[in-house]
Amino acid sequence: MAKSLTEMTAEIIQSQISSKQMTTDEIKVALNEMFQTLKSLQASEVSGTEIQGQPEEVNPVIDPKKSIQKNKVVCLECGQEFKMLSPKHLKSHGLDSKEYRKKYGFSARQPLCAKALSEKRSQSGKERGLPINLRKAIDARTKKTKVK
Repeated sequence: MAKSLTEMTAEIIQSQISSKQMTTDEIKVALNEMFQTLKSLQASEVSGTEIQGQPEEVNPVIDPKKSIQKNKVVCLECGQEFKMLSPKHLKSHGLDSKEYRKKYGFSARQPLCAKALSEKRSQSGKERGLPINLRKAIDARTKKTKVK
């Protein structure tokens, strides 16, 4: 016997909940959105028309401002949690880091990693003397261009 849209929706969201924590409100929104999506797919299947030409809506899993947290970063495309959003993962969504930042309103300099990891890298660079060496290299480069 074929499953109802409600049963399919419940199964999909249940598997989503088992892989990540969701608040009650997030579950309600996910259930509603999934049901509406399945309903529109069923309607297009029944009428024999294809769903095409619809503009892709940006519906992030959570608020982009809250996606970069202390010990994790949440992918706004699928909701998975990482220490860092790798180019390989973003490619699985058909995006690169530049497109991802633009799509969700991040600045070009925003690291796509957990804040703790970013702070650790910054501290490590300072311990190795990177800011001082970088300043020296920039000064040397500007002197060479002035001489020419």
